[in-house]
Amino acid sequence: MIDRVLLLILDSLGIGELPDANEYGDEGSNTLAHISYAVDLGLPNLEKMGLGLLGDFRGIRRASKPSASYGVMSERSKGKDTTTGHWEMMGIILEEPFPTYPKGFPKDIVDSFRKAIGMDILGNIPASGTEIIKELGEEHLKTEKPIIYTSADSVFQIAAHEEVIPLEDLYEICKIARKILVYPHNVSRVIARPFVGRPGSFTRTSNRRDFSVEPPKITLLDKIKEAGLEVVGIGKIEDLFAGRGITKAIHIKDNMDGVDQMISEMNKTGEGLIFTNLVDFDTLYGHRNDPAGYAEALAEFDKRLPEIIAAMREEDLLIITADHGNDPTTPSTDHSREYVPLLVYGKGINAGVDLGARKTFADIGQTIAEIFKMERLEAGESFWSYIDMLK
Repeated sequence: MIDRVLLLILDSLGIGELPDANEYGDEGSNTLAHISYAVDLGLPNLEKMGLGLLGDFRGIRRASKPSASYGVMSERSKGKDTTTGHWEMMGIILEEPFPTYPKGFPKDIVDSFRKAIGMDILGNIPASGTEIIKELGEEHLKTEKPIIYTSADSVFQIAAHEEVIPLEDLYEICKIARKILVYPHNVSRVIARPFVGRPGSFTRTSNRRDFSVEPPKITLLDKIKEAGLEVVGIGKIEDLFAGRGITKAIHIKDNMDGVDQMISEMNKTGEGLIFTNLVDFDTLYGHRNDPAGYAEALAEFDKRLPEIIAAMREEDLLIITADHGNDPTTPSTDHSREYVPLLVYGKGINAGVDLGARKTFADIGQTIAEIFKMERLEAGESFWSYIDMLK
């Protein structure tokens, strides 16, 4: 009997273009495969689970007896951003993508924001987060104006030096922006992007916070919490669901802190869901077109995987997946519309089951709902019957 699910998101680890990738400008994207062919990549523990069975990856062999059941998942929602991917896992399918602003935000938004915070802004352009602080950081120090920028995703990002705009003030500014960015400018996330340093050596800190639009419907997280079970969100999970359905939120410094926190919670959390997002793959390496760094981060996680497995109880189910792609070998520095891996492991479930190509990320939520004996979600098909040892 499973009474606790460990859902672990390797943020942006796509494994090949979706059939509609051309609609998003992502033809040919394959995050994991292209990393494996660009640099030496060894992931022995993910390999044992069956990762190599999901595609053609150099250095990742096809396990003859995988320790996990395995498959791939398509995203059914429109879009390719983090919020959309996580929401779909919890049962929400978006028929319309969140709005994006390739030319910057319109005057009515910017004017409302300026008036609400009582100061002028810098930027209001699509940009790389590291590049825009190089470009405007010194002017920000002189003028104390926050830097506003966006990307190919639906994000309103606010960068500020921690000595110029203290963190709590930056978070308040983000909350103000969140209230302004409502329909029709229903931007997916407002993101606080604090940085430190001096001109020529600015660096972003780990004090990022995401302020997501609230889910439009009840999610599986809400249902689990209402049932009296625990929902622990590690990383940016709380932010992505606007705090809804979470009984305990833990923000992290980096991937390895995320693994540490996950294992710590496994040793003390009771029945329910531990939902972890490891974002460094995306923010530090995918968005910066750094396949070597991405590969190193994957190898670092792979070394920690045995610790996670060792901390599992007989009643635990571990699901490892991703929320979108972000191929660091393409000219783009943005997310890519890709299939994502599905690895499902437990000491009390069937191993080595080919779960096939799932039609939606919501199959994860539907499976968890069945495990916890909850009513069906609106979307998704459970794969529990394939791996349940008792059936």
